[in-house]
Amino acid sequence: MSNEIRKEYSNGEITVIWKPKLCIHAKECVKRLPEVYDPEKRPWIQPENASAADLKAQIDACPSGALSYKMEGEAAPEAQSLETKVEVLENGPLLVYGTLNVTDAEGNTETKNRTTAFCRCGQSQNKPYCDGAHVEADFRG
Repeated sequence: MSNEIRKEYSNGEITVIWKPKLCIHAKECVKRLPEVYDPEKRPWIQPENASAADLKAQIDACPSGALSYKMEGEAAPEAQSLETKVEVLENGPLLVYGTLNVTDAEGNTETKNRTTAFCRCGQSQNKPYCDGAHVEADFRG
């Protein structure tokens, strides 16, 4: 998708990549590294406030794939092929880990190489992806 917003924040060693359209507002970033992720600040991501190892661990815990990273001088993780695994989050999205080719309702295809959160509640405005609408809809399942 060529019009997808993608922002990058670097500390010279690691670049944090944020795709806001994928965010489901699970707040794992803010909970795990509040010194880096502060929605009240601009820029809201400040990677210089944590080590590359801490940033990698936090980004790997992002359930939506809205956050990814690349190390200086290395290929982005998106270039790798990953094993596929599926997990149902109680009262939330279907998480699919691994390399996927996803085609949306308009026929746009995109390759996802990390965790992807798919809507289960039917309320997402970003189908097939979860946008966090299940929280306001009080989805149970």
